[in-house]
Amino acid sequence: MRSVLFIALAVALGGSVVAVAPEASAVSRKDELRNAAEGSMVLTGQINIGGEGQVESFALDKREKITADLADFVERSVLTWRFEPVLRDGQPVRARTQVSIRMSAKVGPGGNDLVTLEGATFGEYDRDSTDQVTSVKLQPPAYPTPALEMGGQGDVIVIVQVGRDGKVMDAVAEQVNLRVLGDERRMQKLREVFARQSVNTAKRWTFRPPTTGEAKDEAFWSVRVPINYSFNDTDNNGNAEYGKWNVYIPGPRTPAPWRSVEQLGKDSVGPLAYGGVYMADTHSGPRLLTPLGS
Repeated sequence: MRSVLFIALAVALGGSVVAVAPEASAVSRKDELRNAAEGSMVLTGQINIGGEGQVESFALDKREKITADLADFVERSVLTWRFEPVLRDGQPVRARTQVSIRMSAKVGPGGNDLVTLEGATFGEYDRDSTDQVTSVKLQPPAYPTPALEMGGQGDVIVIVQVGRDGKVMDAVAEQVNLRVLGDERRMQKLREVFARQSVNTAKRWTFRPPTTGEAKDEAFWSVRVPINYSFNDTDNNGNAEYGKWNVYIPGPRTPAPWRSVEQLGKDSVGPLAYGGVYMADTHSGPRLLTPLGS
């Protein structure tokens, strides 16, 4: 797929913060970070599932907002999916589900994009659901002053351990992705600042535990909440405009200490849409049996 990300990378990263350094070193660092940069895009649509779990049809939302080749690629991939049959009163039935698809892109050799389907979630976040953890008080963190002074922008995925009383037992900044270039020391400082601010805020959040469904009797629940630190180019929830690549330098993953090795091994976490609460270890919606595609 020809580069739909290359220009976005140049625009998003070209004017970003670079610490003072000898010219050759600075140029080398920019090239290194551009090669490490990734793009994400969240697309949505509706899937009609047949009685045997096959995808009968897929309608991509706002198709006109993305390039035709990317839309075709997503549609071809989704049409190959197969789900565990949806049962009603023990009998397989046709079903419809909303899907959010996380796209990932990297600039490959020759300036070509390596675009993949990174993940998918089915159904929508429902604040009134009793089958999943939902938010009661989810006050967003203030923009940390040191990050403002450095012109830092980024995204943090916080994973929190929610107790049966709805309070946060523990919280970890699972990943901090930056939207600026800089020397290693400065980028590490920004990650630490964003992580600390996010975790300190998350520990004051409160949630509503599930009272129905398969997860209702758990001793605690793990949920992910994405946090956005940016100045512009996002909607009210912090999401990039639909059909636009969100370009970032991915940070290292920090596992939550309360999760098991088995749980960590099943993780496939990409960028998440802001404004939602995502249960980490509990399945919801139709169960996909086939690979996402590439």
